[in-house]
Amino acid sequence: MSFTPIHTSRLILRQWQESDFEPYIAMNMDSEVMRYFPALQTRETTLAQIERFSRFIDENGYGFLVVERVDTAEFIGFTGLAWPRFESFFTPCVEIGWRLDKAYWGQGFAQEAARACLDHGFNKLGLNEIYSFTSILNLPSINVMKKIGMNEVGQFEHPSIADGNRLKTHVLCKIERNQWGFNS
Repeated sequence: MSFTPIHTSRLILRQWQESDFEPYIAMNMDSEVMRYFPALQTRETTLAQIERFSRFIDENGYGFLVVERVDTAEFIGFTGLAWPRFESFFTPCVEIGWRLDKAYWGQGFAQEAARACLDHGFNKLGLNEIYSFTSILNLPSINVMKKIGMNEVGQFEHPSIADGNRLKTHVLCKIERNQWGFNS
């Protein structure tokens, strides 16, 4: 399926290209960026992830998209919609997720990109609900979820994270289409 980039006042959300590889590899090897993930990612696992992301976008017309600044054309991370690759009581579902390079934290970019993806999901894709989840320790992402209008609906033990790992317990948030117009 073809994907048309999503534009906001400061950002372009688009398909992956080769110039994104090195900055994303560096992000995934940064312990600060990855502090709420079980491990840093190697070059090889990051390239495989990019391939998976890109293929998903080609096959579905949406996915985890590159976030690029309009003013500088810099890669700053990704935001988008996808399907969780694990089973839980709330799957299958569509999730929204994001990861930005630390140089771009605290500037509203995650919120801006996430709102554009929610709008795309509800108004272009016709989704009825979108979920998001993260470790209960990841207060910055939980804060973004709240700012974009998501509501906490529970917690769960992430099946892909080892028992005993401090990141195992996750918060689960959701927003429904009928809530979107009031929170955007």
